[in-house]
Amino acid sequence: MSDTRSYGRGARILSVGIATTGLVTFAYFSLAKHALSDAQYENITVLWAVLFLIISIIYRPVEQLLARSLSVRRAQAQDGAPAVRTALTIQAGFAAVFLAVALAARRPIQDGVLAGSAFLYWVLVVAVLAYAASYFARGWLAGNAHFGSYGGLVLLEACSRCLFALAVVVGLATGQSVVALGIAAAPLVSLIVVPLALRRRAGAVPPVATAEASAAAAGGPAEAGASAVEPSATGAKPASSDLSLREGGGFAGAVLAIMAAEQALLNAPVLIVDATATNEALAGFAFTVLLITRAPLQLFQAIQTTLLPHLSGLAATDGHESFRHALRVTLLAIAGFAGLVVIGLALIGPWAMELLFPPKDSTLGYDRFGLVLVGAGMGFHLAAGTLNQAALARGRARPAAAAWVGSGALFLVWLALSPLADPILAVEAGYCGVTALLAIALWRIEAGGRRTATGEAQPAHAVAL
Repeated sequence: MSDTRSYGRGARILSVGIATTGLVTFAYFSLAKHALSDAQYENITVLWAVLFLIISIIYRPVEQLLARSLSVRRAQAQDGAPAVRTALTIQAGFAAVFLAVALAARRPIQDGVLAGSAFLYWVLVVAVLAYAASYFARGWLAGNAHFGSYGGLVLLEACSRCLFALAVVVGLATGQSVVALGIAAAPLVSLIVVPLALRRRAGAVPPVATAEASAAAAGGPAEAGASAVEPSATGAKPASSDLSLREGGGFAGAVLAIMAAEQALLNAPVLIVDATATNEALAGFAFTVLLITRAPLQLFQAIQTTLLPHLSGLAATDGHESFRHALRVTLLAIAGFAGLVVIGLALIGPWAMELLFPPKDSTLGYDRFGLVLVGAGMGFHLAAGTLNQAALARGRARPAAAAWVGSGALFLVWLALSPLADPILAVEAGYCGVTALLAIALWRIEAGGRRTATGEAQPAHAVAL
């Protein structure tokens, strides 16, 4: 199967799993909204926002590092074990730093963020540590093109979490503690998928061995050994089989900055509204409005997850035309999807949101124009995420990180100084405007990377590390 067909098949398989995951996540919050009071629902949304702010910043970089490194090594028929060891060391370090900070700052976190709840504090700690294993597994699965297992992992996580909220709705359990417990239990339950993937992999022939056997059959042992180190047509040297902590840490650091900025776009509005609004239901309402972008982002995470390994392999083997084709097709799909979402929100957005997430505060309501702004911003955000994967694959992690950090900072400044009296409209307008600027910046970075790649190619691990 060609690389392009493999990418398309992997994206389709993973899309099914993550599309369902997005719907189940939507259902989790809808059930929680119906089962809990406004104050309790706000506690759950703040817990969720803080959790995913943390894990996306400290764990997604290692997922991306592992997916990219393993895909490059698969493309060049090299052993992936050194990359796994380096990524594992970095991931364990991130988890240890989090635990130390969380224990030292327990009182400010518990009292200042989690409404004084010790139970919610420990849910947060356990969930963050559990997601260290979950995100490492995701990177390994993506890098080895086990996209069906990846989709199964995230779907099982979402379903197990949703069962806790469902139990409260049907009366099998009561209270916000049960709904919150699902957030900590879900990543642990989802790891059941990993042994199954390892068992299937154990029965397969390792790619390095396969490549060496094929080369040996064609030209003998000497040619087999040389095939792994022959430079590309453009003069680029293949990646070393060793991924040092310095290289891996540099890449992870750049992606960490990207993840921090992305979480500022998604979660900072909830935290800022929670800290500044006098209406205690307003933070939960802001979170609900941004669910419009969260669910599609989860859906397109499937494409982005398959896109990075695919583009990284193409960049390592000089597949420039295939690289451009994959990127172009993905961006066109995003444009079509975003257009449909915007039209849908313009037609039935307020009615649908009132039905699924009825605000219990009569002073709050869904504004049609604001929902359209969020829908358009979602499209820009998806395009930016796709262009970001291209930048990472081409080794332009640092310029991409600068674009994301600048956009995140601009959004925070807008929220602090916005002349709009309505804080929800300020979030909606700021999100749309900032994501549009971000997509333009990343498009320019990708254009620069394309010129560099087709001119004088860079080594596969000159990855802005």
